[in-house]
Order: sequence, then C-alpha cells, then structure tokens
Amino acid sequence: MSKKDQSTNFDFDEWVTLAREDPERFERLREEKIRDMIAAVPENMRQRMQGLQWRIDRIRQTANNPMASCLRLSSMMWDSVLGEDGLVQTIEDLGKSPETRNTRARREATVIHFDKPGGDAD
Repeated sequence: MSKKDQSTNFDFDEWVTLAREDPERFERLREEKIRDMIAAVPENMRQRMQGLQWRIDRIRQTANNPMASCLRLSSMMWDSVLGEDGLVQTIEDLGKSPETRNTRARREATVIHFDKPGGDAD
C-alpha cells in the first residue's frame, strides 16, 4: 500500500524505492524538489529558506552517518521550537504587553574605519 500525500502528490514508498535502487538519481531529484519549493515561497522569505537549506546541507555533509545527521537536524528543529526566540517563546510573548515581551537585546557596536591600502581614505 502506497503512502501518497494527495496535497503534494508525494509518494513516500516511491522515494524509498528510488533511494535504494538509484541513490544518485534520488539525490538529484531531492535537490531539484528542494529548489522548486524554495522558488515557490514568497520572495521576501526566499533568502531565509536558502540559508536554512544551506545549514541543513552542511549538517548532512559533516555528519558521520545518516543517523547522526538525523539526530543533529532533529535537535536543530527542536531548538527552533523550544530554544531562545523559538516558537514557544514567541507564542507566549503574544499574550504579554510590549514592555514585558522577551525581545532580543539590541547590540551596539563601534564601527572602525580603515583607510585604503597605500593612500587616502574615502
């Protein structure tokens, strides 16, 4: 029995078979689907999605094995839900007055001007 998500036309069993029988094609199609999904999000969110996918790809690339990758990605997702400035904190803050919300502290920095090598500063 195939597990097909009607809303996305995604057949899990088909992808499992492809991963087992032709891992290179599976990887090409996986990357293509990810690019298509990122291209479909509103433009103002696209860079954030590309950055998130870059992080996911680096975790997968540096993990020793698929299980280590899975555990690290799971931890990353839970941090985005339960961690600082995560989903739970954001939802809790919605019920608070603006003065008592847990907002990120603004950081100040001193900007240092560097002269161009060998000459005058602009």
